[in-house]
Amino acid sequence: MANEAMETIDFEELLKLADEKKYRQLKETLLELNEVDIAQFIEELDSEKTVIVFRMLPKAMAADVFAELPVEEQTHIINSITDKELSDIVEDLYVDDAVDMLEELPATVVRRVLENTKPDTRKLINQFLKYPDNSAGSIMTAEYIGLKKNMTVEQSFAYIRKHGIDSETIYTCYVMDEKRHLEGVVTVKDLLMNPYEKLVGEIMDTYVIKVTTSVDQEEAVETLNKYGLLSLPVVDSEDRLVGIITVDDVMEVMEEEATEDFEKMAGMLPSEKPYLKTGVFQLAKNRIPWLLFLMLSSTITGGILVRYENAFAVIPLLVSFTPMLMNTGGNCGSQSSAMIIRGMAVGEIEPSDILKVIWKEARVGVVVGAVLAVANFIRLMIQYPGNTMICVVVVLSVFVTVIVAKAIGCILPIGARVLGMDPAIMASPMITTIVDAVSLMVYFQLACWLLDMSV
Repeated sequence: MANEAMETIDFEELLKLADEKKYRQLKETLLELNEVDIAQFIEELDSEKTVIVFRMLPKAMAADVFAELPVEEQTHIINSITDKELSDIVEDLYVDDAVDMLEELPATVVRRVLENTKPDTRKLINQFLKYPDNSAGSIMTAEYIGLKKNMTVEQSFAYIRKHGIDSETIYTCYVMDEKRHLEGVVTVKDLLMNPYEKLVGEIMDTYVIKVTTSVDQEEAVETLNKYGLLSLPVVDSEDRLVGIITVDDVMEVMEEEATEDFEKMAGMLPSEKPYLKTGVFQLAKNRIPWLLFLMLSSTITGGILVRYENAFAVIPLLVSFTPMLMNTGGNCGSQSSAMIIRGMAVGEIEPSDILKVIWKEARVGVVVGAVLAVANFIRLMIQYPGNTMICVVVVLSVFVTVIVAKAIGCILPIGARVLGMDPAIMASPMITTIVDAVSLMVYFQLACWLLDMSV
C-alpha cells in the first residue's frame, strides 16, 4: 500500500511548479502530502528553493518535515532562517528528534540552535545530550503522559486531552508519585473500560517493564520486542521516570544496528552516512583497514603451503584439491557464524550457551561432513581412478574440515561477545581466513600420515 501511495505523487509536477514559481498552487499540493514525502521533495530542490518551499509550510508541519530531512538540508535551512523561525522549529520538535539533529550538526550550528531555544527546552536537550551514545537515555523522548494514582478516569481523560497533543503516544500512560517515581502503567483501553469515578490507582498495572537510562539501546530494543510493547519507560538510578522509548525510536535503532552489523560482517568499518551520500575516499577509508588486516593474515596460509612443499612436490595432484577444501571450510564456518551472530542479535543465544551450541554444531558438522565426503569420494574415484589413497585423504580432510569449521564458526562470535566486542566482526572474512589455515594444516598432515610422506 505504501508503494502505491508513493506512485501517486508526481514529484516532476511539483518540481515544475517550483521552477515556474507557482508557489500558491505548490503549497496547496504539499499540504495534502505526508511530511516524509514533503521532505523527499525538498531534497530534490536547489538550495535557494529549499528555504522558500520550507518557509511556505505551516508551523506544525514544518517541524515534522524538518525532522525527516538529512543533516545537510537541516544545516542549510538553519543557516538561512531567522532566529524566531529557528526557535519555533526546535520548540515544535520532539526532544529525541532535536537531540538526534544536534548530535549530527556542526558545533557552530548547534550553538545557534541552543541559543534560540527556551530555557526549559535547552535544559532538557542538554540533559539528553549527556547520556552515553547508544544508551537507552540517548534515544528516549520526554513527551509522555504522566498520571497520578489518585486521579479519576474522568480527570485522566481531561489531562490527556489537554497534554496529549505534545506527547509522542497517548495510548500508554505512566503513573507516578510526587517525586516522579514510577508506580504503575495504565492504557487508554483500561480507562475506557472503567467508569469515570474509578481511581487510576485501582486499575493500573503495578508490574512495569522498564529499563534504566544507562542500558545499551540494543538491550532496550530487545526488551520492547520481547514483551510486544508500544512504548518502554526509562528510569534513572532512583527509579524516577525520565522518558520513554517508542516504536519509531526502536525502528531507527534496529535499522542502524542491522546496517552496522552488515558492514562489519562484510569486513568494513561502519559508515554513518547513506551510501550515495558518502564520498569515495571515505568509502575506501572504511574498507582499507580490514582488507589490509585480512591480506596480511592470509600470509599464514602461504606459510603453511611453503612448509608442506615437499609433500606436494612428491604428489603434485594434492595441490589441485586445496581450493575445494578451503572454499568448503570457509562456507561451512560462515554458515555457522551467521546463525550464531543472528541468534545473539535477537537474544536467542547467550554466551552461557556455548557448550550447547558447540555440541549442536558438532553434530551438524558430522552429518554435513559425511554427506560431502561421500559425494566427493564418488566424484574423485570416477575422475581419478587408481588413486584410492589420495581420494581417501581428500574425503577425510573434507570431513574433519567441516566439523572444525563449524566449531570455529560458532566459538569465535561467542568469544567476541565475552570479550566485549561486536560478534559481527567474526563473520565471513575473518572466519574464512582462519578456516583456510586450519583446513590446509589438516589436509597436508593427513596426506603426510596416510601417504607416508615426510614434510
